[in-house]
Amino acid sequence: MRIPFIAGNWKMNLNNNEAIKFIQDMSFKFENRNNIKIAICPPFTSLRSAVIVVEDEIAKNEGFKIMVGAQNMYFEESGAYTGEVSPGMLKSLGIEYVIIGHSERRELFGETDESVNNKIKAALKHEIKPILCVGETLKIREEGNAVSYTLNQIRKDLKDISKSEVSSLTIAYEPIWAIGTGKNATPQDANEMCKAIRGEIRKIYDNGISENLIIQYGGSVKPSNIKELMAMPDIDGALVGGASIKVDDFLAIINY
Repeated sequence: MRIPFIAGNWKMNLNNNEAIKFIQDMSFKFENRNNIKIAICPPFTSLRSAVIVVEDEIAKNEGFKIMVGAQNMYFEESGAYTGEVSPGMLKSLGIEYVIIGHSERRELFGETDESVNNKIKAALKHEIKPILCVGETLKIREEGNAVSYTLNQIRKDLKDISKSEVSSLTIAYEPIWAIGTGKNATPQDANEMCKAIRGEIRKIYDNGISENLIIQYGGSVKPSNIKELMAMPDIDGALVGGASIKVDDFLAIINY
C-alpha cells in the first residue's frame, strides 16, 4: 500500500531563524499522523539547523514525524565547483531527501535530463532519496504533447537506474504552467498524467515497482484543492511550494 507523501519545497524563502521558528511552530500545532510521510526542504543555509531542531522537537513530541530534504545538489563528490553542494555533504548533515530536476532548475539554470540522471545516480549512491520532478510547459500541453514529453523525461532521467534503486525514488509531476501562477491542473488532468507516469514505470520496470511508486502532484497546491487531488487514485501526495512556508497552510494540507 502506498503511503501518502507531502513534501514542502521552500525554494529561496525563510532564513535560518525563520526556518527554526517554522519548525517549532509546526511542532506545537502538529497532530499525530502515522499514516502519512512529511518532509520539508529548506534552503541550503538552513539545512543543519532544520535537522537539529526537528530532532529536538521529536524528542519532545514523539508524534512529530517529519523529515528534512534539500532542494538540489551536484553529482560530483568534490572539486572545483564553486557554489555547488555534493551528495556527501548533504548526507553528513542527516538529509533524507533531495529534490532533483525541479522545473525552475531546468528552466532558469539550464539543467538537462542528462544532469538530472547523473544527480539521481549520485543521490542513490549516498542513500539519499530523490524526488524527481517532471512536467510540461503550457505550449507543450496546448500542442497536445504533454504526455509524450513528460514520459520522455522519465525515460531519460531514469536511464540505467535499476529496479532496486528506483524503489526509493519519488516522482513529482509538476506542470510548469501551474507553478507559482495560481493556476493548477484539474484533479482529473493531474491524475491522468500520474497514471501515464505509473504506466511508463510499469513498462520500464514491472508492475510491482509501478504499483508501489509514490507519485506526487506539484503545481499551486493549496488547502483548498488538496482534498480533491488526494482523492485521485494515482496521486499519492504533493510537492508543495508557496503554501509550504506558511505553517497553518502546510498543516492544513497535511491534514487534508
